[in-house]
Amino acid sequence: MNHRSLGRTGIEVTELGLGTWGLSGDGYGPVKEADQDRVIERALALGIDLFETAPSYARGAMERRLGRLLPRRGVCVVTKLGTDWSASPPRKRFDPEFLRQSFEQSRQRLARDVVDVVLLHGPSVRAVQRGPAVDAMCELRENGSVRAWGITVGSEEAGRLAIERGAEVVSVPYNAFHRSDLRRLEPLIEERGVGVLAHSVLCYGLLCGQWSPNQRFAEGDHRAERWTPDELRLRIRQLDALRPAVSGQVTSMRSAALRFVLESGCVSSALMGPRTSVQLDQLVREAGRGRPYLERDQLASLEARLLDVQVDT
Repeated sequence: MNHRSLGRTGIEVTELGLGTWGLSGDGYGPVKEADQDRVIERALALGIDLFETAPSYARGAMERRLGRLLPRRGVCVVTKLGTDWSASPPRKRFDPEFLRQSFEQSRQRLARDVVDVVLLHGPSVRAVQRGPAVDAMCELRENGSVRAWGITVGSEEAGRLAIERGAEVVSVPYNAFHRSDLRRLEPLIEERGVGVLAHSVLCYGLLCGQWSPNQRFAEGDHRAERWTPDELRLRIRQLDALRPAVSGQVTSMRSAALRFVLESGCVSSALMGPRTSVQLDQLVREAGRGRPYLERDQLASLEARLLDVQVDT
């Protein structure tokens, strides 16, 4: 398993990380607890050492699971603060009192004295601009409770402002169909030495290329609300831009999509979201063993085709 620097934080992480939103049962429907354990244990066995979670995932249950299964040393744990899941409906909260309380609860669930990375979970531009949320994160960093702090990017503007205020890590949606946020932030990321966690690397499964034009999603699956039927049919047609990348060692659409993310020199770790250990094994196997993940001509041709079908740039 290859490692990359998480910006200038001094933390080294595997270039493939385990994201646990889907595994928690939120977003895509329930996952058996035994399967959750198997995925986490398999990730450790494969050498993955970055695990991303949040107190809102299964109302704290995923943090507790990671706290039980992960070793106390040798792994990087990332959690995210700013969602009050005790409210009905859950709401965003970034006041310092809530953030401090939420952090202490997360630290207990994760069974850690020091949490490696804590991110503000999708704050608005206004929440970052107002200052107290950033001040609270800096306080956690300064008193040694966290090794690095950052933001899950809800918008390019919020990400830019957070980096300018000192964010050391950003988690950004980045995939073949959604490239613009990271690429517009990239000059500032490089200038400030910010670590980058890429999430939504398979665009919620779309880029695996396994859906029919009339795909339907089960109750409790967030994808049922993410696209209208017409939007989904368009996205599936746009997958034709990705298909020619499947050749040689790139054996599937899933492989092409994941390798596209890993080829970015800006990305520290690509967060995968498998819900079974079989899916995890497939992703790790198909990701490749190192650069080039996609050959230069493959990547250039893919970029040109993506422009032709007018996906996000």
